[in-house]
Amino acid sequence: MSFPPLANDTFLRACLRQATDYTPVWLMRQAGRYLPEYKATRARAGSFMGLATNVDYATEVTLQPLNRFALDAAILFSDILTVPDAMGLGLSFAEGEGPRLARPLRDEASVAALEVPDLDKLRYVFDAVRSIRHALRGRVPLIGFSGSPWTLACYMVEGGGSADDWRGVKSMLYSRPDLMARILAVNAEAVAAYLNAQIAAGAQAVMIFDSWGGALADGAFQRFSLAYTQQVLSRLLRSHDGVTIPRIVFTKGGGLWLQEMEALDCEVLGVDWTVNLRRARALVGGSKALQGNLDPAVLFARPEQVAAEARRVLDDFGAPHRGPGTGPTHIFNLGHGISQHTPPDHVQALVEAVHAHSRQLRAGA
Repeated sequence: MSFPPLANDTFLRACLRQATDYTPVWLMRQAGRYLPEYKATRARAGSFMGLATNVDYATEVTLQPLNRFALDAAILFSDILTVPDAMGLGLSFAEGEGPRLARPLRDEASVAALEVPDLDKLRYVFDAVRSIRHALRGRVPLIGFSGSPWTLACYMVEGGGSADDWRGVKSMLYSRPDLMARILAVNAEAVAAYLNAQIAAGAQAVMIFDSWGGALADGAFQRFSLAYTQQVLSRLLRSHDGVTIPRIVFTKGGGLWLQEMEALDCEVLGVDWTVNLRRARALVGGSKALQGNLDPAVLFARPEQVAAEARRVLDDFGAPHRGPGTGPTHIFNLGHGISQHTPPDHVQALVEAVHAHSRQLRAGA
């Protein structure tokens, strides 16, 4: 499939640890509820799933933040629970509430019946990828994504998000590790197929959101999250149409295991706001680009304070690689998704500060 040539490849170059003129920036959940235009589009769609399953709407909201801010990448507008939905678990979103699955995995029979979904049930996602690529007209790259096998399992067992301790999924993990292993194995196969289909449709990088990996104990994280994330990575396409497809892994709360995560077969590790970037660079910067890691709550401060905190994050990482070859590189992002209560003009201050200060860092290196 032919798409317009890419005009700004800064994000992709940073993913591959190549020198860039400035530090690229994009934001997790950048297409979303903090933008009034998103709220207007969602109202027209009638529901979240009405928005996500409509190619035109999904394209529109993916591009909305790029029309406001000089971001260096777009991310597909979708949800991590589209895969469990295609597995027949029945996804729904109530206004003002989180996602719910109508048929969670609560017994041996439901786990035994679990299968990798027919990807045709997710065709609306792949159609949206193609539509967005054309609509971007090569402005910036498009990131595809999925939840990690463990994070998907959390919702699939609990039936939704956990208000406290993920009691249901952790009880299964410890009392019936065989059932948990079955869920995770199916999820790993499904996530790999799903991401490969996004790549085939036009995604130029893919990200695995291990949003709840940090809820696990040491030992359990390696066995039930990290191992299955690696299974996904081992099955992913390394390139498409002769172009390398960077793979990003983000584990919220995963700073404790950063050195172990260096062994993952991916190009980029995302880190949350609890991680010191200078220390992370010393641990993994020899083989992985780093993505992160401003606390999203910073965006509630005054714009000048937002800019100061952005400069601090960049200073923590230090001057990135310059010249030929590869070396330590940084992709600026938040330490988790942007809050729906964030003032859009504060995002503008953030993006401007990242671009300006990162250029100064390179000039002074």
